[in-house]
Amino acid sequence: MINASLVLPALLLDRLLAEPRRFHPLVGFGWLTARTEALLYPRHADSEPAWRLRLRGMLGIALLLAPFTLFAAWLGRLPGVGVAAAVILLYLAVGAQSLAQHAEAVAEALERNDLPLARHRVGMIVSRQTGELTAGQVARATVESVLENGGDAVFSALFWFLLAGAPGVVLYRLSNTLDAMWGYRNQRYQYFGWAAARFDDLMNLVPARLTALTYILLGNTRQGLRCWRAQAPTWYSPNAGPVMAAGAGALSVSLGGAAVYHGKTKQRPALGAGRDPETADIRRAVALVRRGMWAWGLLALAASLAMGTIHA
Repeated sequence: MINASLVLPALLLDRLLAEPRRFHPLVGFGWLTARTEALLYPRHADSEPAWRLRLRGMLGIALLLAPFTLFAAWLGRLPGVGVAAAVILLYLAVGAQSLAQHAEAVAEALERNDLPLARHRVGMIVSRQTGELTAGQVARATVESVLENGGDAVFSALFWFLLAGAPGVVLYRLSNTLDAMWGYRNQRYQYFGWAAARFDDLMNLVPARLTALTYILLGNTRQGLRCWRAQAPTWYSPNAGPVMAAGAGALSVSLGGAAVYHGKTKQRPALGAGRDPETADIRRAVALVRRGMWAWGLLALAASLAMGTIHA
């Protein structure tokens, strides 16, 4: 329960400081991941058997995840340092304020009717092509990003910190970063990135459903639950499906539909119910994530105090 008592301090740091603008550890980890890929990925991948590419990818995630996770475990046990280290590591893993700032920047551009700027800004938080999006499509893409990244960057990080402390949150955040770099179903990463994608799916299996539950409890509960049940199985991601379907239903907006990725139009299943998202819905999505985040923090504190009283 010591971990639970440290959640609110880390969330307050994130709220006050947001992500470090310079020297963020994940930037360095991204550089290290690129170097590891250059070392392990074969020059003639087309002639490499699929099982061997998968083995190379598995070796890559072991080399990248194990040392940092073990270091976090050692650091968290140091007398007088462990508690502060755990708070800082959770703060660095939770990206709630940065997500809100990116979403707010898109909303401000839309309110000024500066569509080119809004397209540019939403392009910083989504992987689809944004150069031809309408204002409504920009709002839709931003709401989708807020809901999905609320699960990845906020609730999953909190879950693993509560479950396993500093090493848990480090393992989760780095595995999620690996998935963002290697977890693509394209020619290069179909096999090499298989292990990174599957490991991230496993890490998010429980927290994604807790995120969906959080959204429906803090929004339109009945509609969110109905959308979760009916629409989540249709989505191509087993964890993003529940999160986005429940979030769209909780906000009473319609998400999904066609989107362009790498020059190809992808027809995505419909999510949610109600009208198409507008600029105001971007802030509603951010508020939903924030309410859930603080609810988790307060519940963690209450559980810590209750356990302290019981053992007193």
